[in-house]
Amino acid sequence: MGVALFTLGGTIAMAGAGHGGGVVSRLTGSELTAAVPGLEALGVPLVVHDTHAVPSANLTFPQVLELVAAASRAVEEGATGVVVTQGTDSLEETAWLIGLVWPHDAPFVLTGAMRNPTLAGADGPANLLAAVRVAASGEARGLGALVTFNDEIHDPRWIRKTHSTSTATFRSPNAGPVGHIIEGRVRILVRPHHHVPLPAPPGIPAFDTARVALHTVTLDDDGLLLDGLERTHQGLVVAAFGVGHVPSALAPVLGALAERMPVVLTSRSGSGSVLRSTYGAVGSETDLMRRGLVNGGLLDPYKARVLLRLLLANGAGRDAIADAFARHG
Repeated sequence: MGVALFTLGGTIAMAGAGHGGGVVSRLTGSELTAAVPGLEALGVPLVVHDTHAVPSANLTFPQVLELVAAASRAVEEGATGVVVTQGTDSLEETAWLIGLVWPHDAPFVLTGAMRNPTLAGADGPANLLAAVRVAASGEARGLGALVTFNDEIHDPRWIRKTHSTSTATFRSPNAGPVGHIIEGRVRILVRPHHHVPLPAPPGIPAFDTARVALHTVTLDDDGLLLDGLERTHQGLVVAAFGVGHVPSALAPVLGALAERMPVVLTSRSGSGSVLRSTYGAVGSETDLMRRGLVNGGLLDPYKARVLLRLLLANGAGRDAIADAFARHG
């Protein structure tokens, strides 16, 4: 059957001008593929599905999981791989969510663009061609979800959008790319380790009762933004200083919240791990874990929030959440 292509809009699909003068989503999947030099010569049949043509900032957990279900049906009907085009704003989070639940050996490859088709040097066609190559490649089977951008192949666990406009925006600071596309050939250099997929929650209501807040710790943070959080949310991710530190005045606030909901400790630094037992002052990583916070390990705050919300939507308790972060972090 070839590769199933799902299009979700975003910069890669934008053309023409809206009422305000900016580009708007106009291109269908068929129009996208028609603009890719060399795609037909690959000899890979594509079955195009246009769905959720919205900016990636508008995507929701249920929409992403609906996409996973549709992609699963395509694989069960014979597709050897899946490609999804979407906006880059939330790509690192959607790719991670998909990677957590994708149950097939068939590659699930996400890509997009930083320059829209009206600009010189638009990168969408090259990224789409590379993504189809990866999705159709035997080298990528069994690797779960992948992100292909700028002729690099990345594991969603590590990837970050690191620049607001650069075509080389996607990087994996802690690990680097797992592979490259070289002269049209897919080269996997490091095979990422994947765990047993998590189940997909049973629909929108599960997420309505699994709200997870993200609080970024800043200089002289008094924690006022966290007041009453337990009445509106069921979980919290803390993007702390450095290796997992917060102002000492914030430590008891977080400890009190950890008695009421799962609170995951991560670093706002952009790379590196939260520590466990190096520092011992009030507000240190050791102190915060003693107060009940869950160590997020190497996961950045955005990935930790995705994992925590998925776990809560599945009804996971504290022990299961701690175990999941020990495995994935």
